Amino acid sequence: MSDSRNHLKPDVRAYLERIGYEGPLDGSAAVLAELQECHLHTVPYENLDILKRIPLSLEIPDLIEKIVVRRRGGYCFELNALFGWLLRELGYPVTDLMSRFWRDEPNPPPKRRHHVLKVKAGDAYYLCDVGVGGIVPRRPILMVEGLEHPQGEECYRLERDPEYGWMLCELKHGEWSRLYSFTEEPQLAKDFIMATYWCENSPESIFTKSAMAAIRTREGRNTLAGKEFRIFTAEGVRSFTPKSEEEYNEALRTYFNIHLDKARK
Repeated sequence: MSDSRNHLKPDVRAYLERIGYEGPLDGSAAVLAELQECHLHTVPYENLDILKRIPLSLEIPDLIEKIVVRRRGGYCFELNALFGWLLRELGYPVTDLMSRFWRDEPNPPPKRRHHVLKVKAGDAYYLCDVGVGGIVPRRPILMVEGLEHPQGEECYRLERDPEYGWMLCELKHGEWSRLYSFTEEPQLAKDFIMATYWCENSPESIFTKSAMAAIRTREGRNTLAGKEFRIFTAEGVRSFTPKSEEEYNEALRTYFNIHLDKARK
């Protein structure tokens, strides 16, 4: 894989500019990690179109228009679909997988409603995911059972479950807890249609209840829950609720770079 960008499609170059990645493109695991971390720091997780009853499209041209051109965010079925497309365009072998999200699940076992990526770099395989609103690995996880991955103040590892396959676990308060599980059965683009339809339309879906957004920052994280914004930094957490729609939209622009007034094609 060449470092030159001259051969890249315009949409690929635009995507790399969108996430602020200016480094080499040599197909390595190190570059893969940089791409994922850049993505998590620039593209927000958000469900605002779902709340406005705007049907989501998982077609790549539509995702490029929304996320790259209009610089919006999305949720797992959008974000990981487009990130997987980018990685394929850059020469990485990618397998789309479906997972069960265990964290905060009130009625385990959970249904399969989360899209993740298995990516090959060199001779190794990695779990990649840019589609979660909560705290998840900022860098790819090498798919080796039991190997611990410290990432700043966070730590992750993959375990094997006899029923649910790979289980991504996180270390919290000195104990390992389940984050999400997945098997390695390849999923086609059409396999995500029913899952995203449920997430967009079911009264049981968390995505239909209230606004949510999240993005990593160099200082910590910014999140939105309903109308409450929370800004996490090393100094602590600052929370506020805008008093008007104008203030709310301004906060979306300031903390997530989300411009709701940008026209849709």
